[in-house]
Amino acid sequence: MIDYVAILMLGLVGVAMCATVVALSVLFGPRNPSRWKGTAYESGSEPFGDARIRLDVKYYMIAISFIMFDVEAVFLLPWAVVAKDYGAYGFVVAMVFVTILVVGLVYEWQKGGLEWD
Repeated sequence: MIDYVAILMLGLVGVAMCATVVALSVLFGPRNPSRWKGTAYESGSEPFGDARIRLDVKYYMIAISFIMFDVEAVFLLPWAVVAKDYGAYGFVVAMVFVTILVVGLVYEWQKGGLEWD
């Protein structure tokens, strides 16, 4: 139980810092609304057309690929820290995980999911 107190304190400090930054921006930030600032903003340019257009599935495939490799990093970095503690079993489990991700990457590559055409 005592081990989790540090994590709880770190979380509370993070929440307090976020709340402080938001409060300071509300209190001291400039307030000069205009019609132009109230319009929709889309990637640095004026929006055109309907917002409910169909997007190509490739955009979603690329996004899923990024998420997949972010999750890989989230799981493999802590494993690398404690790899000695788990020995050969931990290594085999990690390699099975990496193999599954590599098979998924090869599949996506073969299907053309990484092409930007």
